Amino acid sequence: MTDLSQAPAFKPPGAARNALVRRLIDVVALPGSRVPPQDRAMAGDILLDMLLHSTDRERSLCASRLAVCRDAPRRVLRYLAQCSFEVARPLLEVSEAFDACDLVEIIENSTIEHRLAIARRRNLCVTVTSSLAQIGEPQVVRELLANHNAPIAETTMDKLIAVSREEPTFCAMLAERVELRASHAMTMFWWADASTRRKILTRQAADRSEMISLCHDVFEMAAAEGWADEITRKALQLIERRQRNRAAIERSPYDSLEGAVAAAAARGIDAELVQEIGYLAGIKPVTAAKILSDLGGEGLAVLCKSTGLKREYLRLLWTALRRPLETAQGAPHPDFHRVAETYEVLSVARAQTTLRYWNWSLSAAFTPAALRQANELGAPANEEAEYSTSQRTARLVFGN
Repeated sequence: MTDLSQAPAFKPPGAARNALVRRLIDVVALPGSRVPPQDRAMAGDILLDMLLHSTDRERSLCASRLAVCRDAPRRVLRYLAQCSFEVARPLLEVSEAFDACDLVEIIENSTIEHRLAIARRRNLCVTVTSSLAQIGEPQVVRELLANHNAPIAETTMDKLIAVSREEPTFCAMLAERVELRASHAMTMFWWADASTRRKILTRQAADRSEMISLCHDVFEMAAAEGWADEITRKALQLIERRQRNRAAIERSPYDSLEGAVAAAAARGIDAELVQEIGYLAGIKPVTAAKILSDLGGEGLAVLCKSTGLKREYLRLLWTALRRPLETAQGAPHPDFHRVAETYEVLSVARAQTTLRYWNWSLSAAFTPAALRQANELGAPANEEAEYSTSQRTARLVFGN
């Protein structure tokens, strides 16, 4: 066992070492026109070896000097950027010498303070933002989302949308990102707060006018084929203009969608009426169930506006779900007031696009083949799951 009492006392660096460190810093900080690259590289190697045995005071001095030097040896910069945060701070905040690989290395081998500083940097690339998001620290992700000089790749957005279900504070920030696609927004809608939902419904839904115009002859072709191609039929259902299901109305015990809603208000809604309202509205039972069971209620505004139901039927549908229209003091209930406002601000075209997207995506995992494979393999619904937007949405909303 070592006798610590006999160990040599620590001696602070002498004047020669301090002077040499400063001279080497001077050399590597010189502009490229003043020093040959070979000399700078050699000085950098010597400086790095000395910094490994220096104090944080010398390292901080070096980091501060090199923070504004684009030609400094990157090995030295990477080392300093992974030292204590107080040493690394000027480099992480100011230095433009790092490339994406440097920053990824620092992200993977440093502390949350380092990653927060990187998340605030200007002109990050998607490789770096992906690395920051991958670690998954909520505080870092929030800084990243607030940094609109940090572009986010689509694959990273996919992951952040999925994570936002467990981290609802991400939703409002994600809704402000230019990289947010309609598919992301329509999926996130189901767990977003009320103000974010309003933003999604008013900003992200398309009116489909161009698609309808360009595909009008395809409807005629599909009709001539008796709608035999299931893939074509499903895609055209997302595009077509008409929302209500005329065939379902002819078979229904109710004379119209209005009649079914009125019946639900009179006697309360049950599983049979949920299914019937869905059929009459031209959507699958699973979509109708999701909309009618959603606690926020904005989906009801989408359903009513897209199917042409008047304001009073939104009120009846709210009553059918046994939700209060007024507070105990007789004032309009804030939840219904919010949903009624959503109904007013939505255009019919955008509401229809939203409803059709939900129907297209939410029912994707409920085809017989998809359910059979899921039950047998415990796997994603089918082989399209890795790339299909609709299947990905269904898994996020309902789980695997």
